[in-house]
Amino acid sequence: MTGDKRSYVIGQTEMSARPLEPALYLVATPIGNLADITLRALETLAAADIVACEDTRVSRVLLDRYGIRRRTTAYHEHNAGEAGPKLIAALLAGQSVALISDAGTPLISDPGYRLVGEALDQGIRVVPIPGPSAPLAALTASGLPSDAFLFAGFLPVKTGQRLTRLEALKTVPATLIFFESPRRLAETLSAMVEALGGARKAAIGRELTKTFEEMRTGTLQSLADHYAAADTPKGEIVICVGPSEAAADEPEDIDRLLLSLAAEMPASKAAAEAARMTGGQKQALYRRLLELKDAGQNGEIGKEGDTGKDGDG
Repeated sequence: MTGDKRSYVIGQTEMSARPLEPALYLVATPIGNLADITLRALETLAAADIVACEDTRVSRVLLDRYGIRRRTTAYHEHNAGEAGPKLIAALLAGQSVALISDAGTPLISDPGYRLVGEALDQGIRVVPIPGPSAPLAALTASGLPSDAFLFAGFLPVKTGQRLTRLEALKTVPATLIFFESPRRLAETLSAMVEALGGARKAAIGRELTKTFEEMRTGTLQSLADHYAAADTPKGEIVICVGPSEAAADEPEDIDRLLLSLAAEMPASKAAAEAARMTGGQKQALYRRLLELKDAGQNGEIGKEGDTGKDGDG
């Protein structure tokens, strides 16, 4: 039967797939360009007893491209409660299961972690088959620090919850990586400017590995301005935001900035503006400004509505 054929095709050459040991295989698939699949991934998909897909129609395009005729079954957020136990039962019966998402590495913003957890609880071996990953592709091309990074997935849709989440991430000393819908991109960038500060370096990855791939870099403010004026973009979006540079600033520089701003505006507004400019925390900057006021630096500063200027002398 066609469904039992364990082989894959590269170019015009048909390759036989070696048998797989019973296990749950987490197979990374291309995020756009089908040529990004690894040889190990192809052999695993061709040899698995069951290929569990986020969307069987999407996965069939990849499988057909490489001549893989394996049994597929749907496993996604809406059927995980029903499909998961069936996959576990197959694994316990000695079968091999390859788990794939529509694109990229399984478990990244999909329910695969539940299946992995259940498999480990049952003593089933879990084998990662690494490959394409949209967050890593965007990070490496962004020009932002990659020594430490945090993948934060999708932000909440509601404005208040989104700002709360961004505030919680504000002081993380790492590059932040997000997924976002094209139609919410402009709104999300505006929220990032409000919560994280417009001066932060950032990058937008769109349609990565595809024909119309684009990487746009700049400050959060410049990117927010661009997408607010542009038509709604098309394709998959990854947002990378560089870490706050406030920690790298000398305390004396922060103090001078606070004093300068407080000479022109009330203390609370000065702290808010300093937070926007440096990526620091508004509350901490406000407390520091009050300390400077108490210390009597630069005369009378930080009073609500008082410019703090002593005249020309």
